[in-house]
Parts: sequence; C-alpha cells; structure tokens
Amino acid sequence: MTTPPMTDAADAAASAPHLADSHDLIRVHGARENNLKDVSVEIPKRRLTVFTGVSGSGKSSLVFDTVAAESQRLINETYSAFVQGFMPTLARPDVDVLDGLTTAIIVDQQRMGADPRSTVGTATDANAMLRILFSRLGEPHIGSPKAYSFNVASISGAGAVTVQRAGQTVKERREFSITGGMCPRCEGRGSVTDIDLTQLFDESKSLSEGALTVPGYKAGGWNHRLYTESGLYDPDTPIRAFTKRQLQDFLYREPTRMKIAGINMTYEGLVPRIQKSMLAKDREAMQPHIREFVDRAVTFTTCPDCAGTRLSEAARSSKIGGISIADACAMQISDLAEWVRGLAEPSVGPLLTALGDTLDSFVEIGLGYLSLDRPAGTLSGGEAQRVKMIRHLGSSLTDVTYVFDEPTIGLHPHDIRRMNDLLLRLRDKGNTVLVVEHKPEAIAIADHVVDLGPGAGTAGGTVCFEGTVEQLRASDTLTGRHLDDRARLKETVRKPAGALEIRGASTHNLRDVDVDIPLGLLTVVTGVAGSGKSSLVHGSIPAGENVVSVDQSPIRGSRRSNPATYTGLLEPIRKAFAKANGVKPALFSANSEGACPNCNGAGVVYTDLAMMAGVATTCEECEGKRFDASVLEYHLGGRDISEVLAMSVTEAGEFFGAGEARTPAAHRILTHMADVGLGYLTLGQPLTTLSGGERQRLKLATHMSDKGGIYVLDEPTTGLHLADVEQLLGLLDRLVEAGKSVIVIEHHQAVMAHADWIIDLGPGAGHDGGRVVFEGTPADLVAARSTLTGEHLADYVGT
Repeated sequence: MTTPPMTDAADAAASAPHLADSHDLIRVHGARENNLKDVSVEIPKRRLTVFTGVSGSGKSSLVFDTVAAESQRLINETYSAFVQGFMPTLARPDVDVLDGLTTAIIVDQQRMGADPRSTVGTATDANAMLRILFSRLGEPHIGSPKAYSFNVASISGAGAVTVQRAGQTVKERREFSITGGMCPRCEGRGSVTDIDLTQLFDESKSLSEGALTVPGYKAGGWNHRLYTESGLYDPDTPIRAFTKRQLQDFLYREPTRMKIAGINMTYEGLVPRIQKSMLAKDREAMQPHIREFVDRAVTFTTCPDCAGTRLSEAARSSKIGGISIADACAMQISDLAEWVRGLAEPSVGPLLTALGDTLDSFVEIGLGYLSLDRPAGTLSGGEAQRVKMIRHLGSSLTDVTYVFDEPTIGLHPHDIRRMNDLLLRLRDKGNTVLVVEHKPEAIAIADHVVDLGPGAGTAGGTVCFEGTVEQLRASDTLTGRHLDDRARLKETVRKPAGALEIRGASTHNLRDVDVDIPLGLLTVVTGVAGSGKSSLVHGSIPAGENVVSVDQSPIRGSRRSNPATYTGLLEPIRKAFAKANGVKPALFSANSEGACPNCNGAGVVYTDLAMMAGVATTCEECEGKRFDASVLEYHLGGRDISEVLAMSVTEAGEFFGAGEARTPAAHRILTHMADVGLGYLTLGQPLTTLSGGERQRLKLATHMSDKGGIYVLDEPTTGLHLADVEQLLGLLDRLVEAGKSVIVIEHHQAVMAHADWIIDLGPGAGHDGGRVVFEGTPADLVAARSTLTGEHLADYVGT
C-alpha cells in the first residue's frame, strides 16, 4: 500500500478557500420594517448594489431602516453602558436574521441644520484648518485659532478664588480672558434683525381701542391685559402721545414682577416679549398666520460692523499675503484651493496638504462653486449630501458599507457621470456600496440590482427582482419596463400669454441677468449644479400673493403628525363628524379632547430604558386606535373616526365624495393628494414614515388649491420613479391648462423635453455661471446643441 505524498495534501489545503473568505454576502431574512412584507434578500459585499422601485415601495425601509440601522446599533453596543447613555438609543429593526454586516456609513439627504452659525466651512473640517493656518501665519498675530472663530466670543473676567493649600484655605485673585473672533454686534450671525414697530401697533389708537396688531394680543386676552392693566401708562391715551419714559416701558422694559388684575405676573416690554415668544422659534414650525406676521414685522439686514463676515475687526485685520480669513472664506472653493497650493510654508506643510486635499475633494465632487461662508441651511438636499461625502473620499478605511440616498439629486446629467465615478471608486477600494436610486444613468453602473414593489405603501414591500442591469431590462417589472423610457419632444408648444420681466438679477453668482419668463406656459429653468437657477427663480420672483412656491425644504412633523393633519384635511372631517353627532369637533382629534387617556392619543405606550433602546407597546386601552372608547361610538357614514384615518386616500376620496358622508372640503383635498400620486397613503400614517419623495408631493398637494397664478417648483421629480414622472408631467399640464404659469427648476430630461420654453443657465458653476446661455423651445435647444444641457437632451431624445 502506498501513501500519497504529503505535498499533495498541503497543496489541496492551500488551494481550498479560506473560511474567512466565505462571508461575502449580507443576508437579510424576514424584514418587516414599515411596509416590508417578510423581505429576504442577499446583498453581495464589495460590490455596488442599487435599490430601485416606485416612491414608497420600501427601498429606504430595507436599506436605511433595516441594514444600516442594525449596523449602527451593533457598533453602539460595543461602547460601555456609561458612553451609551450619551448616545441616541436605537431599537432593533423588525427582522428575523441579519448576517454579514459591516460598519455602515450613512450619507443621506437630510438637510444640514439651519443654525444661523453653521456654514459649509464649519460643517466640514475646512474652517478648523483655516483657523489654525491663520493663527500660525497671520500678520499681525492676534491669538490662538479661537481668535479666528465667529462662534467664540471674546470674554474676560477677574475675581477671588478659594484654594486649599497645605491644609489651609487661601484666597487668591485670578484673571482670565479668551480672545474670540465673533463680531460683537451680530454675535457671529452676519445679519442683524430689525423689528418694524408699525407692524406691532397703530400709534394713532390707544391700547383700549385695540392699537396692538400682533397675533394673539386681542382685547380681553391675557397678552392684551398685561399692557392695558400694568399701570405704567394710560391705556386710553393714543400711543403717539406717550412720553419718552412711557414708550420705553411699553416697548423695551426689562422683565418686572408685578400684580396685574390681582395676579402675580411678569411684565416685559412688547419688543423683547415678541422676540422671545415668536422670533426664537423655528419659522417653519410656526402657524401660517404667525409666520406671515413675522415675515412682515422682521427685517434681516447685513451687520454694518462686520459687513456680513461674522468676524471681529481683529480677526479681519490679520492677513496672509493680503488675504484675511474672511476673504478666504468668501472665495469660491476652487479659487481657494489654488491660493492654498500657492503658500510655500514648510513650517505648516502637513496642514497645507490636508487643507488642499479637502478643498480638492469639493472640486472633484462638483461643489467647487460653493464658498466656505455659505450658510449650511441654504444648501439643497443634493448639495448637503455631497458635502457629507467629502470626509469619506480620502478615507483609508476599506470593507465598509457606504449607504447613499439618491446621490444624483440636484445633479445635471453632466455631473451624474462624475458622481458615478466616485461611487465606483469607493467600491474599487474594497467597500460595499448600497445606493437607493431612480435615475437610469446611475442604475446602469450597478453590479447588482434589487427592485422593490410592485406598488407603493401597502401595495409594495416585496422584492420583485434581483440580478444584473441587463436582466432587469429583460424583466417584466415596472422598473424594467421603464428603464429605457425616453420622452419625446412635443410637436407643438403653447403660445405665451405675457411675460414676467426680470431685470438686473444679481443674487449670488448671477451677473446682471435680464430675462423674460413667459406666462401661461410650462417653463423649465435648467443648467449645471451651481449655475444660478435657484438664485434666479427664488431670488427674482418674490413669493407674493400671486406666486406659489414649493421648494425642497423638509416637512417638519412628529410621529403625531400625519397626512390628514398636515394638509388640513382633518379639520373638515372633524366638523362633519361633530355635525352628524351633535358634539364638538375637538372630540375627533387624537391630539386634543378625544385622545385615549392611557396613551394620550399616541396609540402606543413608550417605555424609556435609559441607554438601551426604548420599547413601544400598543396601548391596551384603545388597541392602537388613539381615541377614547366613547369617541369611537360616534359614526359618520357607518364608520368611526379611527376607521376613517385607517383609509387610503383613494378609499377616503370615494367615501367623502358621495352618500351620507359627502364632505366637499375634504373631498377637494383628497383629490389633490390623489393627483400628485399619493392615492395609496393612509390618512393616519405618521409623517415620520414617509419617504423624501412622498413628503415633497404631499407639500405640493397642500398648495394645489392656492389662489396663485404662478407656480414655482424646485425639482419636483426628486424621489420619483421613472413611471411616476409621467404622472407628474400630466399634473403640470393640468395646472397650465387651468390657466396657471408653471416655472420648474429641473435636471430631468423628460421634464425638459415636455417643456414649452427652456431657460438654460451656465455655462459652468459659481463664477463660471450666472449667465443665460439659451432661451427658447426644447426643439431649438436640441437642434443648436450649443450648451451642455443641449448636448445631453439631444442624446436623451435620440436625435
């Protein structure tokens, strides 16, 4: 008997795959987050996987709320309980098995905080590095990096401190001072607020005659009585007849405790009181009538001391080669990168290299047209997402899962190629890249595609297809059928009914633009990202009585908000229930008198478990219906209020459209929601569960009944599936045929092809843009091929 040579066995062992290499899939089994229906999917690692499907089909629920959320939760669990107590608590997603996860880095479309002190420079590391650079090289030298920060105020103080020394208590005098770069006048905001006193009161009237014109300060109310019964001035004297002292007390008096109408109250001057009660709040969260008042009464003007730079005089005086930190932050980033490269200072060599690489990343990602002093809150969703990408581009980390939410939003077709290259580069470094996307150009580069659907909401939540892009094309799924859709140019375009004249527009990078926007048509304003589209449309068309502007700012809403409360639909529904049952409308609100007493109308009871994820259990009293049992005994058309809120928009449209429950005001709002493609949403679904595309269309639905003659829409195709774009074009046509003028800022070629008139800005971004490079019909733009937009549109329509 012969034994096989030892070398053969060793060779066989060496050629067998290592056990560690077998974990090359992320396995998801039984995912049930939001509308997912026991979804099971296997995602290849170190590949680029694109998730497609109609808006609301469950893409974000699978990628963000399941895979990425569990990865982040597991990473948080590696920290000590003490550290976890300071971190956000994350619940485990509703899924049976999640295997093969790697560290997830989420790059989403959430707008950057609109804090007035947050800028592009502070949101990235660029400002921090610039401050260090100026503290080392700036002449004259004024102090540490804090001296160049507009978020640090200069403070100083002195006093006695008690020190225990050698068993004795010794008092010592100490002094301290911090030199900050904050402008003392505007406190680092760059603008100062001025209140127009004529909007607060009518000086020809006395307080008793109703001089106050502030919302909530009506005669008889406590806000009004605070001033009429303070005893500091005569309420029957016209305000214009007040003495200097009385006017000071009325408008600016410091908080003072006093008895008013027999009750101990704090009296405060009208101006500081309004500043605290109204101006300190987020504008978007205000009720519409208060927001209108604030817009009328408050004016924001550039700070006269710092000229809007936010910096103190000392910070502005320190320069490197004649350039101050304020000048550097105001430069276009592509120019700033060149300036940094021109500084030959070996003493700060590593800093210059790091700063140069960060600024080059801005340029590479297509954001070279921004400046570091641009307020973060003014960035679009797409720009904010790309700014977040900057810190990951040069990362040496590999085997990481990068999760992107429609990275092509806000990008011109010319810029999408650049974004595709960046995604492929991240993949080629050995990372897993997961992308939620609708654009065919971005789907085309995928190694693997997962298509969810077939519909949206309850009609979605299943995997319709898994495979390659070519297999998707050949499949009979909704995405597969529409992947090669190409809109055709309209054979005839409408004739304008007049023109909106814009003269000398110079907002941001616009260069004294003169343009006539035709009225009565569908006009598309296009151009590469940063060419000046939003500056032209939002900066030159004032949102007056005749203009309805639907921008990309996010809808703010808690888990108690839902489509019915946001659109105002609940108001006529409550009134209809109240009228039918002879009770008051407040009973039919889960946020008011009708709330279940056990869960306070939330439908669930939350138990806080400190550093562990809180637990939400369905309320045992109301079984999740949110209303008190007595309220559910009242019916309208055979349904109680909880059953109505569980209806879909389409179902509710039929219910309130005819029969016993006929309510024209509710039916009108439901029709608008169905028109924008939200017929599948349930009325009581929390706003927090809606996707980005659904939220924007919900906002559009609320404005459909506005009286304006001009509609301004900012990228309405955001978050829309290829199949839904057709429905949106039908909606835009209906608006125009109803006599409206529709102006759309858009990059989607299907919308451009469908337009009656195109205004193309460019030719580039930032200071290379800001000019009108084409005006005319889509057919003329395609025939001329004279601009980047013209070339891409011609390729799209196949001419």
